Amino acid sequence: MEVQAGHLLSQINIPSNLKKFKEEDLTEICKELRQYIIDIVSVNGGHFASSLGVVELTVALHYVMNTPYDQLVWDVGHQAYGHKILTGRREVFHTNRIYKGISGFPKRSESEYDTFGVGHSSTSISAALGMAVASHYKGEKDRQHVAVIGDGSMTAGMAFEALNHAGIENSNVLVILNDNCMSIDPNVGALKDYLTDITTSKTYNKFRDDVSAVLSKISEIGPNAHEIVKKIEKSIKGTLLKKSNLFEALNFRYFGPIDGHDVNHLVKVLKDLRDIPGPKLLHCVTVKGKGYALAEKDQTKWHSPGLFNKITGEIKKTAPSVKPQGPKYQDVFGHTMVELAEMNDKVMGITPAMPSGCSLNIMMKAMPHRAFDVGIAEQHAVTFSAGLATQGLIPFCNIYSSFMQRAYDQVVHDVALQKLPVVFCLDRAGIAGADGPTHHGAYDIAYFRCIPNMIVSAPMNEEELRNLMYTAQLKNHGGPFSIRYPRGNGVMPEWKRPLKEVEVGKGRKITDGEDVAILTIGHIGNEAVKACLELNAEGYYPAHYDMRFAKPIDEELLHEVFKNFKNVITVEDGCIQGGMGSAVLEFMADHQYQAVVKRLGIPDAVIEHGEQAELWNECGYDAFAILKTVKELVKAKPTERLVG
Repeated sequence: MEVQAGHLLSQINIPSNLKKFKEEDLTEICKELRQYIIDIVSVNGGHFASSLGVVELTVALHYVMNTPYDQLVWDVGHQAYGHKILTGRREVFHTNRIYKGISGFPKRSESEYDTFGVGHSSTSISAALGMAVASHYKGEKDRQHVAVIGDGSMTAGMAFEALNHAGIENSNVLVILNDNCMSIDPNVGALKDYLTDITTSKTYNKFRDDVSAVLSKISEIGPNAHEIVKKIEKSIKGTLLKKSNLFEALNFRYFGPIDGHDVNHLVKVLKDLRDIPGPKLLHCVTVKGKGYALAEKDQTKWHSPGLFNKITGEIKKTAPSVKPQGPKYQDVFGHTMVELAEMNDKVMGITPAMPSGCSLNIMMKAMPHRAFDVGIAEQHAVTFSAGLATQGLIPFCNIYSSFMQRAYDQVVHDVALQKLPVVFCLDRAGIAGADGPTHHGAYDIAYFRCIPNMIVSAPMNEEELRNLMYTAQLKNHGGPFSIRYPRGNGVMPEWKRPLKEVEVGKGRKITDGEDVAILTIGHIGNEAVKACLELNAEGYYPAHYDMRFAKPIDEELLHEVFKNFKNVITVEDGCIQGGMGSAVLEFMADHQYQAVVKRLGIPDAVIEHGEQAELWNECGYDAFAILKTVKELVKAKPTERLVG
């Protein structure tokens, strides 16, 4: 379905076109931009409520700033759809997040207006400050540097590290705090309460406004009044305002809170701030999902709702699979957490701002005193879990695989070196899909396998996930225990079976065979099952082993494989370098076996966005690729082998 842009929006191909309009036209442009986002996302999917909430801010920024010379950095990028539409990508926006289409996040290689590639949160202030310092060094004194960051992203330590540094640099940086009390789920923590106090405190805001009014009157007295005003302002800001405002205390000039949906007022304020040097923070209060009533009402549900009827708000279900699917892995995790916690009073749940994404919200509802959302703070989540473990508790720390990269030092230093029994549940492991390279969980097998005292495991289905979780909390295994599983559905409609202990470091044989042994780890093993069924029909009979563990790897099983097979295929939904296949090669070399080993997995390249099946095929480790590789390794045709 072709979507037409409104009369004014259709005239804007780059931000310089926007500047030709009068300020009184901006309200209508915002209306058309918001409707265009609704029209496209409803039929193509993508992040939704975040971009609706910053339509006015997006229009005002591109109207006032001289982008791309002025550097505009979006935090995370969920909210950058309006930005993409205004910066030359309106005609291709329908390809957003689709295989071979434009990215769902700002991306430097895609547009000069995307000044910094994002996807993970809380990087914008650091990046904008680096740009500002570089501009100052190069003598570009007129260049603006703007970081747009949500109050959810402000909960991360990195944002505070950047604020702390920016406060002592005399660089031209403007931080715009987009305050809507939300990340994906409602924000938590003391910062949320503090920002609410600022926006609602009549005493603070009246005092600030009264001071501004008095100073403006004094400035009208005479020629020396300007110096008097500066001294009074410095005195007030150095005492009362700094004591009552966190950002002023960090040497930021604080402005706000202001209505983030009043585009004309935003334009006026941004023009004023453009002429003020040094670090500044503009506090905008917005509504996530603004302009679409259902999204305003349920902001978590409408963060990324999939396809929907824009008139009725009915979210469309995907077409059912011919073969019955199992539930989402994340939901199996959530329900199993409650089951384990009921059995073991030491079990605790932790997640950094993803309770609905990882389904820990199920436990948070059932046992709120034993499940914690710590905000967008992966490093803290890991070390907080380590602290719990020192006191005899068993924390299940659920972090998306790509987000776990942000807490790697804490895993090594605070957990593994101390042999603490923290269970890491890595959701979205492997190819994550339409979110693309910033969200693919490509590296966790490799980066966890090299850590001493770490167990690295992956279930092939939902029952295996439950059993691994059950095993992880039974006893102290001498350190951390990681369980990785993918985004999406499993393969077992009847998944809730009695829990069983799995022997750590032991794989299992799925099918006997000859000529070729296929070794898989995790959910991707189901692609090998499909391939084996097709191969059997053609007269090829490979053996299939589910390794379960990349560390400790099942050496007994590998001895069996290399004694009986001269052709081995390893398959993993993770990077080839350093992954499970590498572990198999290391074993083969250590024990001086001779065999042909073909490793299938994510190659040494950045994998773009698309559906999981599309990307498995592109990377060469789906059922078709496995089938093809088996045939390449088996030189003789099936009929010749049968005769022989």
